[in-house]
Amino acid sequence: MARDLSAPAAPRVTRGFVGRRARDPRLPPGQYDAGDQWPVLTAERAPHLDTRRWSFRIDGLVERETEWSWDEIRALPRDRWEGDIHCVTTWSKFGMRFDGIGVDTLLEAAGPLPAARYVVAYSHSGYTTNLPLADVTGGRAWVVFDVATPGSGFAPLTREHGGPARMIVPHLYFWKSVKWVAGLRLLAEDEPGFWERNGYHDRGDPWSEQRFQGD
Repeated sequence: MARDLSAPAAPRVTRGFVGRRARDPRLPPGQYDAGDQWPVLTAERAPHLDTRRWSFRIDGLVERETEWSWDEIRALPRDRWEGDIHCVTTWSKFGMRFDGIGVDTLLEAAGPLPAARYVVAYSHSGYTTNLPLADVTGGRAWVVFDVATPGSGFAPLTREHGGPARMIVPHLYFWKSVKWVAGLRLLAEDEPGFWERNGYHDRGDPWSEQRFQGD
């Protein structure tokens, strides 16, 4: 069959010149999608914690210093968070689900004093991190026990990921989400934690790339 020379020829596409794939809007600047992986990163060895002796405490600038055992905290009204998490080491993981207790519920029992503006979240391992009180209230932080990654059902947090209980503050970089959490201390002044004393940003907002002091 004769070729119709009046018809425009189909453009020839050379691989490598098609253009970049649109960036996923769920990714903050400088982050990549970790896919099926949930990397394990920690500043210390994962402790072996016996839930028969586990506790969580709120102290400092509160009306009532309050402590819960494992059975007591798990008897509180449960809450669930679903969304994406972001690590300062540049990986992000989409579609995570955590079950636990809202920090608002725990703080209500302790009664923060008006002078309280900051918290130090601390771990059974000795790790600490600092946060403005506003970043752990208003439905923005939880103490969680169970997790479901995309495509899986809920299961208890493993020791490597902070089990039996960790704090999550998912709108900030995940070093603020203390593994093996032991409590919150409410303060009037900011008090840098482990990574903050070693050069990390005091707040850690992924969308502003607050990775290091001065960012």
